[in-house]
Amino acid sequence: MLPQHLRNLAGVGGVVRLEVTGPATQRAVIDAIEAAYPVLAGTIRDRGTQKRRALVRFFACGEDVSLESPDAPLPEAVACGKEPFLIIGAIAGG
Repeated sequence: MLPQHLRNLAGVGGVVRLEVTGPATQRAVIDAIEAAYPVLAGTIRDRGTQKRRALVRFFACGEDVSLESPDAPLPEAVACGKEPFLIIGAIAGG
């Protein structure tokens, strides 16, 4: 699931379904998103460093996995499509 502003940018609504080649990891999911929706390249992670953008968080099975290795396997429930991989845009301000 993508935050609303990224769904608008990509021109998609609701849940985005993707086929991930190989092990289901954060990197594989983001690679698949950027391949399917090239306009999103650089919005979720930096194009050069491939690091997650500071105001973007990743959740899997109700757990914040943002600080885990991008190559760590995602939970089986996410890998098989029973649970979503959530990309959340953090809100900052003061």
